[in-house]
Amino acid sequence: QVQLVESGGGLVQPGGSLRLSCAASGFTLAYYAIGWFRQAPGKEREGVSCISGSDGSAIYTDSVKGRFTISTDNVKNTVYLQMNSLKPEDTAIYYCAKVRSGYGCYPLEYDHWGQGTQVTVSS
Repeated sequence: QVQLVESGGGLVQPGGSLRLSCAASGFTLAYYAIGWFRQAPGKEREGVSCISGSDGSAIYTDSVKGRFTISTDNVKNTVYLQMNSLKPEDTAIYYCAKVRSGYGCYPLEYDHWGQGTQVTVSS
């Protein structure tokens, strides 16, 4: 069974950092794109960053470029999202997900989702 389990969320002050982890099982991460998505209250779910498990190429939404870094460890079958210089507007539930096919970064392209981890950026 495909499973994705996020961890690493929490409460952090503006300017702080968090590292999210997504442990994948039931499939080989290296064969798929994996995405980090987030959803804040009253807002639609958006792609934060997506990465190809095969070659490590990654894309980011404009609002996090230069602050967030996605990476994957294919041996551990885990994907990470390093979040630096966090802002209050980064507050959301963060989800990792496995793509159905292809290498896009839109929620409808992803067919398996983790339970989410809450990230709150507040002073």
